[in-house]
Amino acid sequence: MTHVQLREKFTKFWKQRDHKEVPPIPLVPQNDPTTLFTGSGMQPLVPYLLGEPHPQGKRLYNIQPCFRSQDIEEVGDNRHTTFFEMMGNWSLGDYFKKEQLAWFWEFLTEVIKLPKEKLYVSVFAGTKDLPADEESLQIWKKIGIPESHIFKYGVENNWWSRAGAPENMPIGEPGGPDSEVFFEFTQVPHNLKYGKTCHPNCDCGRFLEVGNSVFMQYKKESDGTFQELSAKNVDFGGGLERTLAALNNEPDVFKIDLFNKIIKVIEKYSKKSYSNDIYKLKMRVITDHLKGACFMAQAGIEPSNKEQGYIMRRLIRRAMVKMMELDIVPLKIVEPICTIIVNTYYPVYFKQNDFIKLTTIIGEEIDSFELTVGKGVKILQNQPLINGKILFDLKQSYGFPFELAVELLKQWGKSINKLKIKQEFDTEFKKHKNLSRTSSAGMFKGGLADHSAQTIKYHTATHLLHQALFDVLGDSIKQEGSHITGERLRFDFYSSIKPSYEQIKKAELIIDKKVKESLPVTLKIIPREEAYNIGARSFFREKYPETVKVYFIEGYSKEFCAGPHVKNTAEIGKIKIYKFEKIGSNLYRIYAK
Repeated sequence: MTHVQLREKFTKFWKQRDHKEVPPIPLVPQNDPTTLFTGSGMQPLVPYLLGEPHPQGKRLYNIQPCFRSQDIEEVGDNRHTTFFEMMGNWSLGDYFKKEQLAWFWEFLTEVIKLPKEKLYVSVFAGTKDLPADEESLQIWKKIGIPESHIFKYGVENNWWSRAGAPENMPIGEPGGPDSEVFFEFTQVPHNLKYGKTCHPNCDCGRFLEVGNSVFMQYKKESDGTFQELSAKNVDFGGGLERTLAALNNEPDVFKIDLFNKIIKVIEKYSKKSYSNDIYKLKMRVITDHLKGACFMAQAGIEPSNKEQGYIMRRLIRRAMVKMMELDIVPLKIVEPICTIIVNTYYPVYFKQNDFIKLTTIIGEEIDSFELTVGKGVKILQNQPLINGKILFDLKQSYGFPFELAVELLKQWGKSINKLKIKQEFDTEFKKHKNLSRTSSAGMFKGGLADHSAQTIKYHTATHLLHQALFDVLGDSIKQEGSHITGERLRFDFYSSIKPSYEQIKKAELIIDKKVKESLPVTLKIIPREEAYNIGARSFFREKYPETVKVYFIEGYSKEFCAGPHVKNTAEIGKIKIYKFEKIGSNLYRIYAK
């Protein structure tokens, strides 16, 4: 089965069960300072899972493009990728475990026809404070799953909350058990280094998780106990790529149709075979990283040393290193790979000629990195004492590969203790990895940095700023994103002309005027086309559902937005633009507080 066929079957299945499609949000989420990228399908739905009514109703589904930067170093095995798509369905206080588990099983076994004997499920084993999920267990048995294919796991595998384990949940936080489904690749032997016996959550590669149904069932009380919610929610997520791997009984995800054409191009230009384990890891890294870079370029990101641009730069440079190790001239391979990616995902995410833009952006970074390698060589030559920290800093600052540095040092006749330097390098790498995981731990908080009064004021102020920029600079303005905390607001936008200091100051004065006018801020839920017809501003990269929320600042601004906002502009107070900078081609950034 191809990815196109799987998309069609998934969409048809949930539409037949009265689900409305929630258009996927951009890869770089709006108004979410807790994460650089959209990392799951449920990420934009957190406010609705917490009780806010959704304009589309109580039954929802979509296929969401996602990127997880914390998986960059994991790429190289048979299943990890940085860019992936998450198939999701949600019930907001409507159906629950009985319907969800039966429907998902029906989809897997009757619609896409996975063999039942190769499917295993897991349920929550319970803790001293929380009961085991006996309900899900009995549902699976009634469906016909033999007990030998049902496994019980603790909070580390079968519990979900935004804060993680139940003991970490704050008062009032919702959470609940989840139930996963795994596919068994019987042709993959168990690797004893992962334990004496194999089981669904084993890391040996024999089992692959294809879907996880989260049941938001409990709320933590002030005394530390857990009470059942009156309105219980379902949050399902299943990897599109992993499901395809199971459908094709292929334990190597890089052999499915979303990757294999890229692998063939790499084989052609390297004159090396993917079947050779020496080259396989390198080819997987190139394939994954260039695909991720293409989707970032499509999202308006350009390589840089900050935030999303830094991740994009890392992807391209890591891919380049692997190209060099395979004797590939990087610039020769970029255009054919970008063309394949565009054609593979056309028309879902790309237009026909997008490969030109992607090739240009990635090609410019390749040119830049080739110059950077030269700089790194000079720095390395001037180091009197070499240690692992220096090589790690060189990698972080310039993308200079560790193995390349060691090889050059050998060629120059410098005496080094490779084992010691590798250990020092790994120590620095682990520190960096821990910091990265800590910074991404809040990725499911959704929305704003918090819902404090000041953050909400700044959020509403971005609506005034957005409209004020239109007033001053004209209709070429396009919002490119925002990042709002309790300390300040940040607003990114596209403009065909370079704004002057006087124009930015004029926008600030307009905001001040509208604040002083004490304008009411109101919400209306209306059809999407009606919102467009009345001139509501939107984030041009985002796809909107048929019914949308529009916030009105009386007599001045109309904008697609999920909220929250103040009730009157007078609550915002004084807004001062304290920094304005260019961040890319026709792209600008405003900081205000």
